[in-house]
Amino acid sequence: MNPRERFLRTCRGEEVDRPPVWLMRQAGRYLPEYREVRKGVTFLEMCADVGRAVTVSLQPIDLVGAEAVILFQDIFTPIPAMGVDLDFAPGPVIADPIREADQIEALRVPDPREAVPFVFEIIGQLRESLVSREIPLLGFGGAPFTLAAYLIQGSGSKDFSILKSMLQKRPDEVEVLLEKLTALTIDYLKAQIEAGAEAVQLFDTWAGLLDPAAYERWVQPYHERIAAALKDEPAPMILYVQNGSHVVDRIAAAGADVISLDWRVRLGDVAKAHGDQVSLQGNLDPCWLHAPRERIFEMVREMAEAAAPARGHVLNLGHGCLPDTPVEGVKAFTDAARALG
Repeated sequence: MNPRERFLRTCRGEEVDRPPVWLMRQAGRYLPEYREVRKGVTFLEMCADVGRAVTVSLQPIDLVGAEAVILFQDIFTPIPAMGVDLDFAPGPVIADPIREADQIEALRVPDPREAVPFVFEIIGQLRESLVSREIPLLGFGGAPFTLAAYLIQGSGSKDFSILKSMLQKRPDEVEVLLEKLTALTIDYLKAQIEAGAEAVQLFDTWAGLLDPAAYERWVQPYHERIAAALKDEPAPMILYVQNGSHVVDRIAAAGADVISLDWRVRLGDVAKAHGDQVSLQGNLDPCWLHAPRERIFEMVREMAEAAAPARGHVLNLGHGCLPDTPVEGVKAFTDAARALG
């Protein structure tokens, strides 16, 4: 079974010979080859540079043995075209945080094909490069709540207190912002699929900050709308909510084909409770890639066994590779996946 077939069948809950494997943030600062390509340009310039983005997207296939390629971009790639001035330091920093009704009203919902044409050129070139290798290409986007969290707070935060206070004091305004971001996300993911992405992942990094009731109001409906909008597309949808162990039932019910889990959940429990309705992805703590090779093999076997009751399982991390991740640890992870065959 080739990697494309294995990955797509797993996402759809069809029988495969073994779990496929890729890693979140697999093209990144832990790779010397990535740092070499990145020299001399800012992160935003890197995202818009078609040649560099294609190069670093492809690096993990040969360098660490990943069996899927994910488009090199950022969840904030389409946001400047809405009329937002931002930079990276290294995460998104908003020059003028969105906290007033007139700011929200002024935000545009651009056609992503016109706003960020380089994204679709990168996807097209990646598909051409991957056809002969029979490796799947993933696109991705940021979920409305996480995008809104940065836009309102102004940057990353431990508690996002400004965002949370706005949810309570001016909920109607936040809803208008989430509506615009949902429309943008749907269009952006559909355009990626149209350009050649064979699966798409929706990242909701900060939704786990909310209690279950708040999650059901501010996150769940927008996940459901995005999943419903993509239901008839040929590409499966993966939903990732970081720190979402307390809302796994809601994540599983959103309509995604695959739910990507962090290390705070017991993979076996989720496989038994929800594995007949969705495939699973994850969920090794990226820091565990510092372990000896034999221990990584052991942890991969444990994950595969725990996820066995689910209709499908994609081996992955519970969050992205960290800058100090040892390359040999990543190679051990992908080698361990292939050893399951």
